[in-house]
Parts: sequence; structure tokens; C-alpha cells
Amino acid sequence: MFTLAALVIGLTLLIGVTFFSIRRPGYSQRRDTLSELGEWGAPGWRVVGWGLFLPVGLALWALAAAMAGDPQLAPAVGLAACLGIGYVGAALFPCDPGSPLQGSWRQQLHNLAGAVEYVGGGACLYAAGGVFTGPAVLALAGGVGLSVSAVRPVRGLLQRVIETLLFVSLAVLAAQ
Repeated sequence: MFTLAALVIGLTLLIGVTFFSIRRPGYSQRRDTLSELGEWGAPGWRVVGWGLFLPVGLALWALAAAMAGDPQLAPAVGLAACLGIGYVGAALFPCDPGSPLQGSWRQQLHNLAGAVEYVGGGACLYAAGGVFTGPAVLALAGGVGLSVSAVRPVRGLLQRVIETLLFVSLAVLAAQ
């Protein structure tokens, strides 16, 4: 049941991102981050933040709470909670245009929520051990890499790989 919930949440995010990215002129799945769909002042930014990012984040927190009673699911609980922080943070603190490393107070809180998602998510995968050690390293390195300007042309692609890895890992961990 938890695995299905994790997959449904991930699929909801995928459908929402696809829908909003098609509607945003000039948006590139390869270049632009997910956060840029809901960046401050962009067309439809409130709909993306409050209609996609916030519900996804709250659903992840609800999943974490539902799994919290089983000690075997501790890495899945942590991962769901960290992912939820990233998405609720993206809704409450929309990034500045282009989602820069430096920026307004909103951008700084947005970046903090993203750091919790990627660093915390990577730590949860690492704690799970076994097959999750490689994805943990990728999530940690990728989270740092998203802020480096050298990866700007493929920043969106890198983020999508990491997000997919985190959501698939959550589904697998939730099955244990």
C-alpha cells in the first residue's frame, strides 16, 4: 500500500510538471529546474506552487506519518519527509527567476528546503545501505551540482534524474 502511494505521488508530480512545462513558453526540461515552473512572478506561478508543489509535499508528509509506526520503514519515512520539505518549501518560498544560488530571502529559504530534500534524502538512502548507497551518493552530489553554474545547460535534466531516483527509491523502501 505504501509503495503504491509513493508511486501515485511521483506520477502526480510527473504529470503536473509535464502539463505546466508544456504551457510555459521557452521552458526547457533539460535546462530549467522544476522550481522555475513556479518561480516568483512567472505565469501561473501560484497554480504551480499551491496546486502542484504544496499537495505533493503534503502527500509525502502524510505518507511519512502513515509509515512512521514501522521501524523497518525508518529510511522511507525520512526520505518521504525530506522530499516533502523540498516541495512544501518550493510552494511557500518560490524561487527567484532562474533559481539562482544567491538571491532574495525567498530564494535562500527555497535553497534551504532544496538542500534538506537532496542532502537529507541522500542521507536516508545511505542509511538504508545496500543497493541504495550508489543512489545516495548521486543524490548528494547532484544536489550540490544543481547549484553549480557549470551544469546550467543540463541542470533540469540532472534534477529530473535525481528526483526519479529518489521517488523510485522511496517506492522500493516503502515496500520493505
